[in-house]
Amino acid sequence: MQHDHSILKMKPMEALMITIIIFGGISYAIIIAGVVPHVPIVLAIISLLAYGLMKKVAIKDLEAGIIDGAKSGLGAVFIFFFIGMLISSWMASGTIPTFIYLALEMVDGRFFYCIVFLVSSLIGLSIGSSLTTAATIGIAFMSVGSALGLSEAITAGAVISGAFFGDKMSPLSDTTNLASMIVKVDIFEHIKNMAWTTVPAFVITMIIFVILSPNEASASFSTITLLKETLIELDYVHWYSLIPFLLLVILAIKRISAMITLSAGVIAALIIGFFVQKDFGIEGMLNLLFSGFHSASGVEEIDSLLTRGGMEGMMFSISLVLLALSMGGLLFKLGILPALLDGMKGYLKNVPALIASTAGTAIGINVLLGEQYLSILITGNAYQSSYDHAGLEQKNLSRVLEDAGTVINPLVPWSICGVFLTSVLGVATIDYLPFTFFCLLCPLLTVIYGMTGFSITKKV
Repeated sequence: MQHDHSILKMKPMEALMITIIIFGGISYAIIIAGVVPHVPIVLAIISLLAYGLMKKVAIKDLEAGIIDGAKSGLGAVFIFFFIGMLISSWMASGTIPTFIYLALEMVDGRFFYCIVFLVSSLIGLSIGSSLTTAATIGIAFMSVGSALGLSEAITAGAVISGAFFGDKMSPLSDTTNLASMIVKVDIFEHIKNMAWTTVPAFVITMIIFVILSPNEASASFSTITLLKETLIELDYVHWYSLIPFLLLVILAIKRISAMITLSAGVIAALIIGFFVQKDFGIEGMLNLLFSGFHSASGVEEIDSLLTRGGMEGMMFSISLVLLALSMGGLLFKLGILPALLDGMKGYLKNVPALIASTAGTAIGINVLLGEQYLSILITGNAYQSSYDHAGLEQKNLSRVLEDAGTVINPLVPWSICGVFLTSVLGVATIDYLPFTFFCLLCPLLTVIYGMTGFSITKKV
């Protein structure tokens, strides 16, 4: 999806009005009416098709826009499939149950949200993937939080804040590499420069989670004891069950491709699963990759924690992602997004306006397209020359791309990350959004720095 592929040329004000109508309708349907997001997005696609036909755009061009948009998400779709298989196989191998057991051993309710944030940050930093962090240790912490009777929304906010801190600052992260690559900045210089906004956001977030953490858990600790004893009785807790996770970390550090890394994690878990699930044959182990792992321990809490995963369980997310990206393809093909970008360029007369406009563009693309990679790619390409003209180092641009691009995607209900996180953590995007303090603070700090000039590096 590129600017020069747009069919229509329109004025920024017309594009803005169309955008307000489309996304106002989607927001009302999802937030106020509580409609499943697929429906308003399909209706938005129909509305955009009608607008295109009214403007005498050929139907084949409109269809091409939809297809081009969907194509941009095929990589994410395959990752979703692999993550679904990873979750179900890690359940069968005891990997996630062992994580749950260790998490239950580690926490007692005090400073719980802060511990969740710190551990998720460490895991995210070590493997460079926010989604994998949420799908592994995140599920474990959601289970513990539920057992302790604590807020699922705040727990999810702590998991996501930590996971995206790790993703943002890890040299293994694809978004970190993409942001530095697109503006030709050394990756370690990029990470060092991001620390100016990321470290304060991290510290403030940690303090907030300390304050929010209860002094005592509201749930009876007899429930925690029951969960641990049941996991032991089911023979799900083993040191060797952590081998798939260690393998995943090692491959991530070696910067092996995501699909190969996830495949290795799945295969290792399937092999270990034969030792943990003694009544599972080859057919049972292969079927759970599609249908997910189903626990039948007889303990309701355990069964609700462990029954999840599989490719089938990701279909809701995958269908929503494809629809949202198809809508984004139409927004490009009809010239709506390019017109909005062109309109914003007219206000780039000083550094504060330039930084704020860059952040606004990255956020807007996340909202319009639901894709964090495109928010980095499009914004980076659109503003490189503006930063040169303003006499600013390109590392300022790469920092804004992450501060307002990478961490915003999980806050959009129809985005790839938003849909995925809601699916694996079981908490609606709108519910966890107010508690993703790290993700909310990063764009705020980057705009404040732009206004004050603090840590903004100018060319010598």
